[in-house]
Amino acid sequence: MADWITENQSAHLKLSAEIDKVLYSGQSEFQKIEVVHSLEYGTMLSLDGVFQTSEREEFIYHEMMSHVPLFLHPNPKHVLIIGGGDGGVARECVRHDCVETVMMIEIDGKVVELAKEYLPTIADAMIRKDPKLTVTIGDGIGFMAQAENKYDVIIVDCSDPIGPGEGLFTDEFYANTYKALKEDGLFVQQTESPMMHQPLVEKVFGYVSNHFPIARLYTAFIPIYPTGMHCFTMGSKKYDPLTWEANREQTFTTKYYNAGIQKAAFALPNFVKDYLIKK
Repeated sequence: MADWITENQSAHLKLSAEIDKVLYSGQSEFQKIEVVHSLEYGTMLSLDGVFQTSEREEFIYHEMMSHVPLFLHPNPKHVLIIGGGDGGVARECVRHDCVETVMMIEIDGKVVELAKEYLPTIADAMIRKDPKLTVTIGDGIGFMAQAENKYDVIIVDCSDPIGPGEGLFTDEFYANTYKALKEDGLFVQQTESPMMHQPLVEKVFGYVSNHFPIARLYTAFIPIYPTGMHCFTMGSKKYDPLTWEANREQTFTTKYYNAGIQKAAFALPNFVKDYLIKK
């Protein structure tokens, strides 16, 4: 009989993947962590029963979280990542020649440890100890509250708004994010499925609109996330992705991201426009 790992995406919907090996299963200080080998997606990471990433399709999420904001900003030198314990966003950020420092604040050190052990292609920059990258185990919410006029780009690569990720979806957090950014800074945060999690998407977009002169939503299609359609919310002090033109050459290869997608990702389906338009 086959073994499966399952995410309960709603009361009426589940997503399951057949697995042939449980590599790790345990409880950290903050959450239940599972690392399994699946037959379809390779090694997968799950936190509190929610699929986070897999070897096969991780590049979509990590490239879209990183390169969309970093290519929108004309000269991002200092980047802050809140969360991102698997290391995928950090791996992509350090690839930009203009980026000088990447500070990553992850609350759960066990996630970092397991990513290095079981997801080495994702955790590559952490394993290599890339000189641009500093990894700190700690509270990103508290760290953000203390920062002011410090970062060009902030990327909030958080888990779902439950448990340790809950405080990353509040109006106070976005006010602190604005304060932590330089005068032309911008930030992006993963904000779940625009179909499955409409109330959350609306709420976050409203909060970001309260604090940033430019608030935008963009999408990508990520197989292991609810409905496969995922969205990201951006707040920018100066640069509008809707008027973006390429400002520098891409000097590295990507599997998903390109200049066309940089523009097209912000073209929203009507059903999403309809519930955001009042914002």
